Amino acid sequence: MKPIISIIVAIAQNNAIGKNNQLLWHLSDDLKRFKRLTENHTIVMGKRTYYSLPKRPLANRRNLVITDVPGEIIEGCVMAYSIEDAINKMEAGSENFIIGGGMVYSQFLPFADRLYLTVVHKNFDADTYFDPINYGEWKETFREDHQHEAFAYSFINLKRIKGKKRK
Repeated sequence: MKPIISIIVAIAQNNAIGKNNQLLWHLSDDLKRFKRLTENHTIVMGKRTYYSLPKRPLANRRNLVITDVPGEIIEGCVMAYSIEDAINKMEAGSENFIIGGGMVYSQFLPFADRLYLTVVHKNFDADTYFDPINYGEWKETFREDHQHEAFAYSFINLKRIKGKKRK
């Protein structure tokens, strides 16, 4: 049985996701949603994303960290040394969440079954962007619109349409 691969990401209107290894905004509701969705699941991230977390490893989750340094160990984490290795170490038949960074998102997008997006309806200056999403490959299953004092944002869940390009 294959793992269910889900990407969870907050993106700006222009697909910006980060600058200087930091998030571009602080949305309390987005952080609460992230915690609610990912708790008691495996979360998969690159090493830079891991070290950018305020508390690590993230509690009540199986933290799987991808590194290109052979044999590298981070205490409290499961280590993977390639995308294929990470997929092999995911929980089969269970939802596994890809949480960043940009290169990790890019490499997992073709494998993803689900996308959990927080779309901020504003452009931001960034040095890291999410790959363009081909919405023809996805079906929207949930949408909830919100207003922040500085911008509007939406929680959007997408599920890959069967037969549309999952590797």
